[in-house]
Amino acid sequence: EREKDPEFWRGQAQQTLREALRLQRLNQNVAKNLILFLGDGMGVSTVTAARILKGQLQNRKGEESLLEMDKFPYVALAKTYNTNAQVPDSAGTATAYLCGVKANEGTVGVSAGVTRDRCNTTKGQEVTSILRWAKDGGKAVGIVTTTRVTHATPSAAYAHSANRDWYSDGEMPPDALEGGCKDIARQLVENIPDIEVILGGGRKYMFPKNASDVEYPHEDKHRGTRLDRRDLVQAWHDAKPPGKVAKYVWHRRDLLALNLSRVDFLLGESRHPRVPLASNGCCGVLLGWPGVLGQLEGPGTPKRYWYPPHCTGIHAGDAGTSKILVPTLGILQALHEAVELDRAIGLATRVTSPQDTLSVVTADHSHVFTFGGYTPRGNPIFGLAPMQSDVDRKPFTSILYGNGPGYKIVAGERENVSAVDFGEWSFGAK
Repeated sequence: EREKDPEFWRGQAQQTLREALRLQRLNQNVAKNLILFLGDGMGVSTVTAARILKGQLQNRKGEESLLEMDKFPYVALAKTYNTNAQVPDSAGTATAYLCGVKANEGTVGVSAGVTRDRCNTTKGQEVTSILRWAKDGGKAVGIVTTTRVTHATPSAAYAHSANRDWYSDGEMPPDALEGGCKDIARQLVENIPDIEVILGGGRKYMFPKNASDVEYPHEDKHRGTRLDRRDLVQAWHDAKPPGKVAKYVWHRRDLLALNLSRVDFLLGESRHPRVPLASNGCCGVLLGWPGVLGQLEGPGTPKRYWYPPHCTGIHAGDAGTSKILVPTLGILQALHEAVELDRAIGLATRVTSPQDTLSVVTADHSHVFTFGGYTPRGNPIFGLAPMQSDVDRKPFTSILYGNGPGYKIVAGERENVSAVDFGEWSFGAK
């Protein structure tokens, strides 16, 4: 009813202007701490859908809700491309925003002088990241991700590779191994050995080939992949200075059981840290934000840190089943993970001060996520559009990843999705 009154909107506009005018009194402090939140593939349309979902999860219509990033004083748009690609990938973009240097698609932590897959083009083309600069400046540093720690996005903080997929030496071709290039997992342990916090997934790349996984010992796909037979978790332990406490955990319960004030270095690796929606798991929310920040500020540690949580479920291709005209597990997961990222941002805002901490929320690139069908206000974000397709006269969902085809065929035609529970977590997973 309030929205029917023109004064409601005018008052809201006046308040927005007053807040904007207050920003003229700039915070000119030098930030001691930097927290960089990165939503992988989190374009403008994804942000819009996540905002609506957040409100609808609170039993509101959704469009009027605010994400934590909406409350930030400054907002801008970023232009993304790789030196050799109009549509960029996570590796080249990670090199851009973490190292300040544009690079070729598929390469990590190197300049555009490196050609993907060409190990012999790497030497002398390595570029340094903000994590390295922060560490050299005496700050404590940490990496938290809901994907593999060796994934393209976090790896640009510490690695230099001609191929983003060289997670372990088991994924590298013979010529790259013979050329002396190191896999990304090895670089995680060796390049910057004193990273205080590392939390994410991909532990199989740290262990010898065919070594059984601690959590899934009977599943071959989770076995170790390293050809050099090294145990990089042990190597990580061995690299720590005498007298320092280094803890490795592989399960959330073990992390929560730690007294982080007594831990100097923390490595946490799961098979893959993404979890079902019911677990409310993304980024720092899953991994214990206050305690981890407390560790970075712990005894003997200066209250200065650089910390990049990375939420990857926002990426369109995660489910491997992106379809046209119907949502998938990827799109469902994407929006819920975006809301979880929002929770992590809010929590970080509450436990830090803008007087000494700079928080930045950004994305590396967007995806083919779109709205269609002129949905009414408050339409369930995973719901149907109010009209039928003008191609086959069947209903379609209002949001979709437009990189099909891939929609389900029933009796030679596109499935009638009006009878499908596309809000179910398992939908689109097969």
